[in-house]
Amino acid sequence: MATVDRWLLPDGIEEVLPPYAGRIEVARRQVLDLFQRWGYEFVVTPHIEFLESLLTGAGQDLDLRTFKVTDPLSGRQMGLRADITPQVARIDAHSLRREGPSRLCYAGSVLHALPRPLTTSRSPIQLGAELYGDASPASDVEVISLLVETLELAAVPDVHMDLGHVGIYRGLARAAQLSKADEQQLFDALQRKAGDEVEQLTAALPEALGRMLRALSELCGGREVLDLAQACLVEAPDDVHAALDELIAIADSLELRYPELPLYFDLGELRGYHYHTGVVFAAFVPGVGYAIAQGGRYDDTGAVFGRARPATGFSTDLKTLVSLGQMQLSDVAPGIWAPDNHDVYLWQAIQRLRREGQRVVQALPGQSAADAQQVGCDRQLEWRDGRWQVLELSA
Repeated sequence: MATVDRWLLPDGIEEVLPPYAGRIEVARRQVLDLFQRWGYEFVVTPHIEFLESLLTGAGQDLDLRTFKVTDPLSGRQMGLRADITPQVARIDAHSLRREGPSRLCYAGSVLHALPRPLTTSRSPIQLGAELYGDASPASDVEVISLLVETLELAAVPDVHMDLGHVGIYRGLARAAQLSKADEQQLFDALQRKAGDEVEQLTAALPEALGRMLRALSELCGGREVLDLAQACLVEAPDDVHAALDELIAIADSLELRYPELPLYFDLGELRGYHYHTGVVFAAFVPGVGYAIAQGGRYDDTGAVFGRARPATGFSTDLKTLVSLGQMQLSDVAPGIWAPDNHDVYLWQAIQRLRREGQRVVQALPGQSAADAQQVGCDRQLEWRDGRWQVLELSA
């Protein structure tokens, strides 16, 4: 009979061991405290739910990343959440049904059938914040600012922010009256910066529209890109100018708030094009070949839940933040070892120390002070001078 390695885990699925797990939990609490100080309320969403709700508005990418099972009670297909954002959109639209802006945040494990970048986990801890009910650029500035503050709290070094706006391409494609297939083809070519393909796909369009669509693949770089875009897109429809004006307003606000933060603009970057409706953004650091956090505007996703609402937000992986960051996250505090003794005064001393915030580990039968260091204790309770005292652990 073949030997089975029962300890093996699937590729991309990992367990988190102490003390690293403790550091992740400390980081989670600190980030959620930051969100709370900004007015974001914490919500907890289910790990599994009916597929049609879980994938609403999310597109094919999320469908491919979702593990699917059949509910034995209803016979309907269910999915294990691969993204918490659609669930939070449902909470805002259907469960809370508040008037006016609503700020929600979350932190929880998700499961990916396929990892996004090949080098990342299939079981990240998704952390994020969403702002509903306001369509102005002020909301986008707020969530991007909160993301910057989150990365600063985690002490992630050398962050730069990429910014774009899907409304620019969407407005030009609409004016060109592209079929869905042609629009998708051109979208794919722009993502790959495939200039020859873009040229070929726009050759039959009116000269001005073709020129503006071709320009998108070149409009990437620093702040000067926005000035260049205003000149290149001067003949664009009004909705394209409105999108560009929004992006400029957001960039102006971010430069005032974070003058040291490098901003990079790419008007041909259409991350989440089929899901997002406005500004899109992502945080990158040198040496990591994928975005460590990303987000954008996704208005009206809540319509299928009964109420269309403006929406913008971001998400990141908590494990990535901890591994890349230099946040001051102490491991589990050194503890105090208590002997295997049922003396009531020892019990009272242990409880007093625990109430004061000390970590006290009491020996089980057969254990001695020799086991103390293995469980992270550097002191011990000893009966000395008629009372239980905390003393340095004997060698």
